Amino acid sequence: MDTIIACGKEYSIIRLLGHGKGGYSYLAETETGQVVVKQIHHEPCDYYTFGNKIEAEKQDYERLRRAAIRIPALIAVDEEAEIVVKEYIPGNTAFDLVRNGGSADPYLDQVREMAALAKKAGLNIDYFPTNFVIRDGLIWYVDYECNEYMDKWSFENWGIRYWSRTPEFLAYVKQHEEKKAEKSMEAGYEKGGRRDAVQSY
Repeated sequence: MDTIIACGKEYSIIRLLGHGKGGYSYLAETETGQVVVKQIHHEPCDYYTFGNKIEAEKQDYERLRRAAIRIPALIAVDEEAEIVVKEYIPGNTAFDLVRNGGSADPYLDQVREMAALAKKAGLNIDYFPTNFVIRDGLIWYVDYECNEYMDKWSFENWGIRYWSRTPEFLAYVKQHEEKKAEKSMEAGYEKGGRRDAVQSY
């Protein structure tokens, strides 16, 4: 895939940024700069139930904006193609910071401020650290997903478990790397490759 068309505008794809439970997010180039293009998918998810995903993107954006959560701006929504275009926030994720041996402690106060704003609005955001980008010392919540507040899924009761190299964090990294290795192996077999030629990284 070299380009994506949304709302009649062409976006040149640079690279895949992430594959979440709701869609594939790509870094894309336009004549005015870089943006994120999210293509909604309908792949099964065994731990989350979705309604209308494209409507949820719009509604969640408005709920987060009203709650004063720091999020990238929504640029365009193509409902027919199920594509969302939003502002690109450059920087590393909190997940990458922790995985590479850094400490997220300097940013926890900001996350707790977001959590307080979300709770005040009756919301939980997805506190998993892949959803937070660090730019110029500020934390940005780059996903739009939010749900009705439940204490079980608050930052202090759930999210914080993944903001340092806890057993839960390390287990996730191991599982993620194993899945990547499996996919690489499958791709190798599809291309006639040998099992021992596939690298894990």
